[in-house]
Amino acid sequence: MAEGKIAVPHIVWFKRDLRLHDHAPLWHASQQNAPIIPLYIVEPNYWNQPFASRRHWHFIHDCLTDLEKGLRQLGQPLIVRVGEACEVIKELHCQRGVAKLWAHEETADLWTFERDKAVWETCTNLGIQVQEFPTNGVIRRLKSRDNWSVIRNQRVSTTVFPKSKKLLPVANVEGVTLPAKDHPMFGAQLTGTTQKGGRHRAIEDLQSFLEERSSNYLRYISAPGASEFSCSRLSAHLAFGALSTREVVQALDRRRKQLSPMDKTKFARNLTAFGSRLAWRCHFIQKLEDQPSIETHCMHPAFEGLREKEHREDYFEAWKAGQTGIPFVDACMRSLISTGWITFRMRAMLVSFASYQLWLDWRKTAPYLAGLFTDYEPGIHYSQFQMQSGVTGINAIRIYNPIKQGLDQDPKGIFVSKWVPELRHIKDEAIHQPWLQEQTLFRAKSDQKDATYPTPIVDLTLSVKAAKDKLAAVRKSEAFFMKKNAVYTRHGSRKRAAKSKSQKPKPNQLKLF
Repeated sequence: MAEGKIAVPHIVWFKRDLRLHDHAPLWHASQQNAPIIPLYIVEPNYWNQPFASRRHWHFIHDCLTDLEKGLRQLGQPLIVRVGEACEVIKELHCQRGVAKLWAHEETADLWTFERDKAVWETCTNLGIQVQEFPTNGVIRRLKSRDNWSVIRNQRVSTTVFPKSKKLLPVANVEGVTLPAKDHPMFGAQLTGTTQKGGRHRAIEDLQSFLEERSSNYLRYISAPGASEFSCSRLSAHLAFGALSTREVVQALDRRRKQLSPMDKTKFARNLTAFGSRLAWRCHFIQKLEDQPSIETHCMHPAFEGLREKEHREDYFEAWKAGQTGIPFVDACMRSLISTGWITFRMRAMLVSFASYQLWLDWRKTAPYLAGLFTDYEPGIHYSQFQMQSGVTGINAIRIYNPIKQGLDQDPKGIFVSKWVPELRHIKDEAIHQPWLQEQTLFRAKSDQKDATYPTPIVDLTLSVKAAKDKLAAVRKSEAFFMKKNAVYTRHGSRKRAAKSKSQKPKPNQLKLF
């Protein structure tokens, strides 16, 4: 570099990758002998979207606080800007010039997909080079699903990128103070609590799961309450990138190799199951990468128009508030509203109940739950919503019976009593069907003053029969068969088909997390 010449800085744009370790864009940028602008953009328009919520911001804020501390130790603090991404980059380019923008490929909402395209166009117009890196198991421009698992497994097996040792600071570029957790930009005030975020907490959760909590992973995977401890609780850390998938996969492999003969009895089967779910996680996010429109359109087009005209706003509001009159459904919803997390089977049951018994359109229910989930991961969210609503065309229809689920997962009614205190006076399994009691329990006063509990808003048997009939009619139609193979080719799992080339693909009903 000629004496006196000011080096043009590079931008490392942090999005859903809020870490210093295994961060390919940051590591490669730090090798360029150029000043680095580590940039995080708070985009007000994003936070106006129906899927975004203050709960997400609470978790992100924790992650950014840890990230800022780490970057400061490397010699260059995090630069936070508030505004539209294209305008922020234009301002930085006007202020100092920008030679290159480094980032991870992001598979998220349609909003971010369109935002990224606009940013790349802006960079092209400004003469800024752009370099993107894959996000572990998600493969951009995948040519065939047949090759996906091989590529994915190779990627997560490669050496993690080391933490950069030093960043060259950039002069005369300042950011703003990180907006507070209670800033009005992030929507309605938070109800309940939020899981703690940040790199340090992510490492603690990973270690405690692999070394201790995973011993009961499969035993309690579906049980609300117990699952809060025995499940990994890594989903939010992965969703916002405090951990990379590759880091978790390799930490899991190391732990499995270190198991003593005595530990294998407690941990081996549980850790193997967790590893398979990490792979399924990538599998579902790949669906959104391959077809971003599944956020708003049914994976199989024959199901378009199935529910839209029959939407009932009163059912929707009752479901959202945990006031359907079905105790286990309402307990799960209220727990989710308060804590931001519930185990996968209960998530599936909430969606199933909304989509079948209440016959609500998944496009209306999905944004609401997205805002409640601290670990909102768009690729999993929309793929699972469609699968649990029966509109993929390649998965078996699974309609959860909420009474059976309650009796199986909460036989003593402990979970229901906690979250539906109106029914605390009903003991044991009777709490799951209070309408069978001789006395009129729905208007009975509980230990909460003037608290009442509604009667069921739908007949479970009749609503399920109606749903099955409507879905069966679509699946028998010519329009369904015309597109079925195309949907499987794009999105179907190849696990079964790989055993025999002549074997027809079977519906693959999955159990995650």
